[in-house]
Parts: sequence; structure tokens; C-alpha cells
Amino acid sequence: MIKSINQSKESLIEMEGVVIQCLSNGMFSVKLENGFDVLAHVSGKIRKNSIRILLGDRVVIELSPYDLNRGRIVYRLRSF
Repeated sequence: MIKSINQSKESLIEMEGVVIQCLSNGMFSVKLENGFDVLAHVSGKIRKNSIRILLGDRVVIELSPYDLNRGRIVYRLRSF
């Protein structure tokens, strides 16, 4: 009996994008470099360290190969 199956890090797709809309419950609409819009939530490490994600921020998103319309924000890129 298999209790849990963990996704390996190699199977995740990382892409950069820009936050175009802040939604409720910590969800964001992000426009990726290739022009697609993705619905993304903030990862636990970003939430734990109280890193604010604002409209217009450049972020790195992890996408699952099974559902390319949803993702997880794992890093906020620095803006100078």
C-alpha cells in the first residue's frame, strides 16, 4: 500500500512572470514570459518569512506538468 507519492523537483517547471492581479486568499494572477496567464498561490517559505507580493512584482513560479494553469510562487525577483 502506497501512503504518499512525492513529486520530484525535476518534474516541476520553473518560469518567470509578472503579477497582474491580486486575488483573495493569497492567490495571484501571473502573466508568464510566454504570454500565458496562470493562477498562483504563495509558497509556505514566502508566507513564513512575510515576504510581500505586490502588483507588478516579477516572480518565479513552479508549475506542475499535469496542470499548467495553476502554480506556486517560490521566489520574488528583486526590482531596482
